[in-house]
Amino acid sequence: MEKKLKVALVAHDNMKLDLAEWVDWNWEILLKHHLICTGTTGKMVAKTLMDRRGDSQHARFDITLLKSGPLGGDQQLGSLIAERSIDMLIFFWDPMQAQPHDVDVKALLRLATLYNVPTAINRSSADFLISSPLLGSDYEPVVKDYKSYIERTLATK
Repeated sequence: MEKKLKVALVAHDNMKLDLAEWVDWNWEILLKHHLICTGTTGKMVAKTLMDRRGDSQHARFDITLLKSGPLGGDQQLGSLIAERSIDMLIFFWDPMQAQPHDVDVKALLRLATLYNVPTAINRSSADFLISSPLLGSDYEPVVKDYKSYIERTLATK
């Protein structure tokens, strides 16, 4: 049986249409997993999945909506990553426009890197992740042991 992953989906405003198209293309795979989305992106993902699935199927899909990114959703997602509650991050970010919450975005991507969460930042990398033979397997990413960092002695005056 395929493992149900916790897949985070995020998109900046100018990238939401691209993510909606990607979700529409990959809806059958995505419905097998628990989706966790920031606010507006999550509403768009839910609508795309409902439209694609059609009214004939009444089964619910597993989606959690966080706050909008600039209103704390990026930080909520970062917290879930730090708690090891996210298996994969798909983040269609806009490289051409500064975001009012750039600091939060950078922190989110830093945490994804720190905790070795497979991360896609555009459609091509998302295609590679979603089609990986490791998807849904018992694969466990190796997370660096930060014990020495946590237990380090700080210089005091």
